[in-house]
This record gives sequence, structure tokens and C-alpha cells, in this order.
Amino acid sequence: MRSAVVILNWNGLQHLQHYLPRVIATTHGADIVVADNGSTDGSVEWLRGVEGVQVVTLDKNYGFAEGYNRVLAMLKGYDAFVLLNSDVETT
Repeated sequence: MRSAVVILNWNGLQHLQHYLPRVIATTHGADIVVADNGSTDGSVEWLRGVEGVQVVTLDKNYGFAEGYNRVLAMLKGYDAFVLLNSDVETT
């Protein structure tokens, strides 16, 4: 079964810098996808330097529900998704 942890981001660079390393360290057997919802705070540039994270960019902020819906429609070949807020510390 192929699964992905999908994090929707909008101008959450500080949250990503703080929490994403722990998500990476504790996620086993699933891809990590950060979907950027039109950020202007340097999030995308920072994410491109993070190993093990797939970055999907949207052209503008579509909000929470539509942002996730658009990104999930783009991700093919997965059997399951875990939607995770950018300010969650995983164990």
C-alpha cells in the first residue's frame, strides 16, 4: 500500500522549520508531500532544500478545503493519505 502524509501550507515557514524535521524523522513507509497554497513568505524556497519532501505548488491560496482537494487530485498512485496540519509535532 502506498501512502502519503500531505501538509497544506500557507505562509507557514516558521511552523515548517520547527515541525517538519520531526515529521520527516518519524514518518516511515510513507511519502511526505507539502502542498503550498500560494505562500509569499519563502516557504517554497526553503522546502526545495529539504531532502525527502515532495513540494507541490498551487498558483494562489485556495483555502483549506479547496487547497487540499486540488492537491489530492494531483497526487496519483496513492492508496491512502494522512492530512496533517503544519503545526503538529509527530511522535
